[in-house]
Amino acid sequence: MTEGRPSARDRLLAASDELFYNEGIHTVGIDRVIEKADVAKGSLYYIFGGKDQLIEAYLFNRHQVWMRTIQAGIDKVDGPQAKILTVFDVLGELFARPDYRGCAFMNATAEAKEGSPEDLAAAKFRTWVHGLFLDLARNAGAEDATDLAEQLVVLYDGATTTSQMDKTARPALTARRMAGLVLAASSFAEVASA
Repeated sequence: MTEGRPSARDRLLAASDELFYNEGIHTVGIDRVIEKADVAKGSLYYIFGGKDQLIEAYLFNRHQVWMRTIQAGIDKVDGPQAKILTVFDVLGELFARPDYRGCAFMNATAEAKEGSPEDLAAAKFRTWVHGLFLDLARNAGAEDATDLAEQLVVLYDGATTTSQMDKTARPALTARRMAGLVLAASSFAEVASA
């Protein structure tokens, strides 16, 4: 074993992340992941148990990275409404990456069966997206936080889908401007300064 070489688990996760994201979970067979990771087939089954568990780990990792990325963006700005708008700024940064191929969860569920690892991971991700905007709307003092959150989720989803389909980062800027209009049209209670 080469000193400093990532573990078999890390190599499997890196290979699955690259292959599943770029080519699709259902398109990529387990043998391609094993070959790309340069591990023995038994290692995959010993570490993960099978492809379903590897899919779960791949999507879990994607979710964790995205949560941390969004939170880092939110933490950089002051003001509750600015925190909402910065989500769209972070989306724009993601969309501008040369390796962006759309939302990993939308891609994964395009052919997923109900109750599959992809379906379950996407449901957790969607719960997080809705919760993110609901928390941000509440923190901003929105009088109808649920309604505001639903509008922001639609803008988020629209930007994500449009960016993937049109292969441009511009939808994030458009969604940000529209979110500003939604915020301007919303009613807010006075929020005490922290």
